[in-house]
Amino acid sequence: MAAQATESWVTALGRIPSGLFVVTARRGADETGMLASWVQQCSFDPPQVTIAVRKGRYVLDWLTDGAAVGVNVIPEGQKALVAHFGKGFAPEEPAFAGLDVDRAEGAAPLLKAALAVLDCRVVDRLDAGDHVLVVAKVVGGGIHQDGKPTVHVRKNGLNY
Repeated sequence: MAAQATESWVTALGRIPSGLFVVTARRGADETGMLASWVQQCSFDPPQVTIAVRKGRYVLDWLTDGAAVGVNVIPEGQKALVAHFGKGFAPEEPAFAGLDVDRAEGAAPLLKAALAVLDCRVVDRLDAGDHVLVVAKVVGGGIHQDGKPTVHVRKNGLNY
C-alpha cells in the first residue's frame, strides 16, 4: 500500500503545469541560453520572477547580483526552440547560431521567435534543494507575436 501512496504523490506532483522558457544570459562577450520550465512571477511591486536553475550548471556563476537575464516565453507548437535549447550548451558553444536575436546594450540576448520576452536583472538567489532560485526584477520586455505559451506537464514530480 505504501508503494501506491508514493506513486500517487509523485504522479500528482508532476501534474503541476509549468511553461517552457528559454532563459538567456550574457557575461562579457560570452552568452548562452537554456531551456527552463520553472519560471514564475513572484512579485507585483516591484515586478519580479523566479527562475529555478539546477545546481552545477555553469550559468549560475553568471547569474550574480545585478546580472542581466532574459526570459523568453516559448510559443505553443514551437518545437524547434525546445529542441535547440533542450540539448544544452558548453560554456564556449554558440547557443544562438542560426537564430534571430535582439542584443541590446546591457541586456541578455532575447529571441525574436519567442512569444514574449522579459529583460530582467538578478536581485537575489535562494537555495532550493537541488536547484537555486534566481530572483530577477523585470526592467523591460514585450510581446513578439499573438498566441499561447507552451505548457508542460511532467509524468512524475521527481524528474524533468
